[in-house]
Amino acid sequence: MNIKAIIIEDEAISRDILRNYIKKYCPNVEVLGEAGNIEEGYMLIQNHQPDLVFLDVEMPYGNAFDLLEKIDDRTFETIFVTAYDHYAIEALNNQASYYLLKPISIDDLIKAVNHVTQIKEKEMQLENAVLSPKEIKTGKITIPMQDGFEVIEVSDILYCKADDNYTEIYFVNTKKLVSKTLKYFEEILKDYSFARVHKSYLVNVNAVTRYKKGKGGSIVLSNGKELMVSSTKKANLLSYFK
Repeated sequence: MNIKAIIIEDEAISRDILRNYIKKYCPNVEVLGEAGNIEEGYMLIQNHQPDLVFLDVEMPYGNAFDLLEKIDDRTFETIFVTAYDHYAIEALNNQASYYLLKPISIDDLIKAVNHVTQIKEKEMQLENAVLSPKEIKTGKITIPMQDGFEVIEVSDILYCKADDNYTEIYFVNTKKLVSKTLKYFEEILKDYSFARVHKSYLVNVNAVTRYKKGKGGSIVLSNGKELMVSSTKKANLLSYFK
């Protein structure tokens, strides 16, 4: 699979080394452009919509994390390149695909690019497989009330949203606040068509009318509500479609 990439690195020598390594050892990667600072890098990302960004951490007038915060819905993978290993945790928290230390090891670069290639190939396979939802089991569940419990049709639920130790259950025109965690509902609805798409959302797959691509992407429900999908939950969501 061909990967479109850009390099954002303030040191010209480092850009040259990385570009030459990529050309020689990563033939499936096409470098579309290079930037020496955050602002130039941001414009490159907007103009080229790359699959992969090689991103230095420390740059003039800010750092890599400042750049990533400006991009709401990342569709690209990130390989951080830096001389400082103390950024590793923050890099992981920003969903870096890989973390390379300078001077760059050729073996590590090849591993990083192969890792990104596998991620993009898996995303393409899953997205191309989304045609129609699988056959769904229907039924009823009970939710606790102050004076007893209420029986509800599973198919009437659009999605559930976490609210600390409570869960908001959303229907077409109403919602209910229940004194149970989202984890509880994830467990009792595991045999039905519900996918955990985010740490805060459990969604009825039957209510999904559209999927929008992105790092995690987003889904649109039958009532028009749009919910973000976590990149770590994306494969789980798409597995409900064939």
